[in-house]
Amino acid sequence: QDRLVYADPAHPTLRTYARIPAGDERRWLTVADTTSENVLYYQSLERPDAPIVLVPDTTGGSSVALRDSGNFAWLLTNIDAPNYRIVRVDLRTPGKEYWVDVVPETSDVITSAVVAGSKFVITSLHDVTSRLRIVDFDGTPGQAVRLPGLGGVGEVTGTTSSATAFYSFDSFTSPQRVLSLDTTTGTTAVWKTPELNFDPALYVTDQVFVKSKDGTKVPAFVVHRKDIKLNGKNPTLLFGYGGFNISLTAGFTAYRMAWLQRGGVYVQATLRGGGEYGRAWHQAGTKLQKQNVFDDFIAVAEWLIDKKWTSRSRLAIEGRSNGGLLVGAAMTQRPDLFAAAIPTVGVLDMLRYHQFTIGAAWAGDYGRSDDSPEMFTYLRGYSPVHNVRRGVDYPATLIMTGERDDRVVPAHSFKFGAELQADNASDRPIIVRVETRAGHGAGTSTDQAIAQAADQLAFLDANLGTTPLVPEPVFLPPRR
Repeated sequence: QDRLVYADPAHPTLRTYARIPAGDERRWLTVADTTSENVLYYQSLERPDAPIVLVPDTTGGSSVALRDSGNFAWLLTNIDAPNYRIVRVDLRTPGKEYWVDVVPETSDVITSAVVAGSKFVITSLHDVTSRLRIVDFDGTPGQAVRLPGLGGVGEVTGTTSSATAFYSFDSFTSPQRVLSLDTTTGTTAVWKTPELNFDPALYVTDQVFVKSKDGTKVPAFVVHRKDIKLNGKNPTLLFGYGGFNISLTAGFTAYRMAWLQRGGVYVQATLRGGGEYGRAWHQAGTKLQKQNVFDDFIAVAEWLIDKKWTSRSRLAIEGRSNGGLLVGAAMTQRPDLFAAAIPTVGVLDMLRYHQFTIGAAWAGDYGRSDDSPEMFTYLRGYSPVHNVRRGVDYPATLIMTGERDDRVVPAHSFKFGAELQADNASDRPIIVRVETRAGHGAGTSTDQAIAQAADQLAFLDANLGTTPLVPEPVFLPPRR
């Protein structure tokens, strides 16, 4: 007995989302044909046949409704504010010339905002580390929030019926915990935390800033055991993403922790194309500027070698999805720089990606080969599948994909693997690992995730010359 709320059959590529923000007065529709811009509509909840109304001036940017009350709505938007701001809109005169800044734009990009009680809880990034603040609906700052340390705030939740918000927080060496936040006092308390079988105090996280090819300052986190020495021999895993306005903050995975425990260095590069420094940072890594992303990544790799954190024979690179494209482009442009590469569920055929499943939605970041001769030539210039060259010594490569991936179809990985296996001049292995009962990542079972991590670590051990970490056996008592 579902009732159709909204449809646009004349534009089948549009994606529509509906939500009811704090206030429960209107349904808000987000309509988009790219991953980074949308248009807003709203519909009163007073009656089912209420008209759907366009909010003017929301084209050309990203906006979301946080709260509505009476004739007013509060929007988080990057319209005329690349780092986002919160504005109050009078729906009787909704043009942006009448918008009122409630939380003005600053140099720190706002990544999310929710309502808890009578306050906004706002998450922002300062040099890729999370900040949390409380602001009244009229813009008056609330109590300062002290976070547990250097790390990333995940999902924040709240309701109008309670002054308590909940948020998750983790770092490279601390798993995700859930904390409660009293928005009247700014105090936080641990609500749920996982048990640890390691000591986070044995590890250190530093942030460095590296100059890219064009002089842009590129941040990177370097994580390692405290007893690691700068000797140029450390096995190092460099990870990146750089796309779709997605911010890559400090975060925990058991796979990375196993790598750190065995003496590996983990490096996470903050690349253009992401959202860590707002809209300008994102756009600097899109379409005809996509090469900036690869240059940033390569610059961090060269810095690690120059500073003697590692060497070419001990450096591996890894990335997922758009990050798989990053790895594919970096290893085909600079095969001499890396000993091993792990592109996972990667977008690797840049000339035809838009012809499969949801691929056309990525054109806002990549452009399409049928846009223009210039765009075709540019995409052809870095497309990993089309830039494998015969007779080149490529790094050992573990290409990972899922047979049921309906986002980035596995054909990308199959073609890239076939090209490398045909043309690679070195005796380093080129392996395509296919998970037959999984897709792009979401829904992967714990057993599958463990098997994937074990294969990745074994692959790195085999190709970086590292010593496998073999745990002491644990003998369980026999079942009765």
